[in-house]
Amino acid sequence: MLNKVSLKHAEGYEYSGLRKAVQALLEPLGGIEAFIKPGELVLLKPNMLSAKHPDAAVTTHPTLVRVVAELVSEAGATVAIGDSPGIGGFEKVAERTGMTQAAQESGCRLTAFDESIEVLGTGQFRRIAVAKAYWEADKIINLPKLKTHEMMIMTCAVKNLFGAVVGTEKAGWHLKAGSSRKQFARLLLDIYLLKRPVLNIVDAIVAMEGDGPGSGDPVAINALIAGANSLAVDLAAAQLAGMPSELLYVQLEAESMGLDGSDINQLEYVGDLLDSFEKRPFRLPKGSDLQFGLPGFLKNGLKRYLTSQPAVDKELCLLCGICRDVCPPKVIKIKNSALSIDEERCIRCWCCRELCPHDAMGIKSGRLVKIIKKIRQLRQA
Repeated sequence: MLNKVSLKHAEGYEYSGLRKAVQALLEPLGGIEAFIKPGELVLLKPNMLSAKHPDAAVTTHPTLVRVVAELVSEAGATVAIGDSPGIGGFEKVAERTGMTQAAQESGCRLTAFDESIEVLGTGQFRRIAVAKAYWEADKIINLPKLKTHEMMIMTCAVKNLFGAVVGTEKAGWHLKAGSSRKQFARLLLDIYLLKRPVLNIVDAIVAMEGDGPGSGDPVAINALIAGANSLAVDLAAAQLAGMPSELLYVQLEAESMGLDGSDINQLEYVGDLLDSFEKRPFRLPKGSDLQFGLPGFLKNGLKRYLTSQPAVDKELCLLCGICRDVCPPKVIKIKNSALSIDEERCIRCWCCRELCPHDAMGIKSGRLVKIIKKIRQLRQA
């Protein structure tokens, strides 16, 4: 069975133009009415990582959220906008990202993910606590931002659902997965399988490349992507972003599990042609490592030498303590007006870089990274 993925060109976030673009995007999929029914409670799940202005491309643009909220409301459903920010209070993040205004303009309500409910999983992780508001909604419409991600290389539809985990509980899951991207990818898929969105609409009008998801650079793709299957939508996003397939950890794990949507040969593009978009490979995060193709015992034994590590920029660091507080294994300390990181116990989740409001957490390359890169360059020459 083929998974339909709709593509549509969209030039910026001007309201009337964007509304027309979203309607055209959904038309080949049956319109918004194909996904919801009157009287249902529909939760919109944007990316609300932190209190950044929409122009920073860290969060889903509020105009897109407003448009989707209006279309859902006009179809007769009740709409809520909800998420659990990685850092900062929900109200502050909603205000700064424009979600408060989007809710007001569309007449829907904001819902903070501040209460959890434990749900029995069907995968490797048997018990997962997710936001009660997320679990109790009749339908979920997923509104991710297309970005690079220092741990998972790309964040889009499936990764955006990690926001269903409430606040500080995210750190616990990072700690359980440790430095294994495979394990963390499996966790993300288990969360996805708990309650699959009925529709995913990706904000790739202005995406993010480089050191995403919080410190990268905006890049204009001028694209909207939509589909019912989150994995299929992610595959389409990866093609637009020129992401190397061997680095798509979530997709690789989904393929190994035989999940629907993980096979690129089962995608059916509708709407605008894929080749009509300018495809330029995104700059990948500096924190991505070079472990592929190595035996497990070498990956573990040489982790310090092969993987990049977080390193504080003393000139930018204000010793606010946010990185210390969000660090899952608690390896960051502040003592005698200095910040230190225990490199041996660091799991390379990059939460410190992702959530530092001052961009003060930099990257230090592993000791063998430069050598390996040089060898690869020589082989390709």
